[in-house]
Amino acid sequence: MYKSLPPSVKSSITKSISKVFEKYMTQIEWQEEKYQLVDFMAAWKAYIENEAKWYKQVPEETKLAPAFHESIAERINQTIERIVNEPPSEEQVARIEAKQELLHTSYDYACRAEADFIEEKLVKKSLD
Repeated sequence: MYKSLPPSVKSSITKSISKVFEKYMTQIEWQEEKYQLVDFMAAWKAYIENEAKWYKQVPEETKLAPAFHESIAERINQTIERIVNEPPSEEQVARIEAKQELLHTSYDYACRAEADFIEEKLVKKSLD
């Protein structure tokens, strides 16, 4: 069922997973011990029902099908795995390390999305 969706809808689904996951992780400040699948899924559900344009393009019978939900769950897992395994760029690491040295901080970060969060946090801290 998922595979029969138009490529634009499948792409929008992946983008929305990324957006919601990164927003959720920012809300918990990328503290892995605070991650709760139930909370992430609630955020995902709220997003797709209230904001995602693609959700209205999926037929109701598809939305109700267990196979569709299995495909979405697989897509969520793949997308999250891609996000957490994408390393920060060398330029990003250099910027963060320079700011950390200047601000006397030592935040850890493991992926590009987490590094984005840390970099934004450091910018805010430097403005204080």
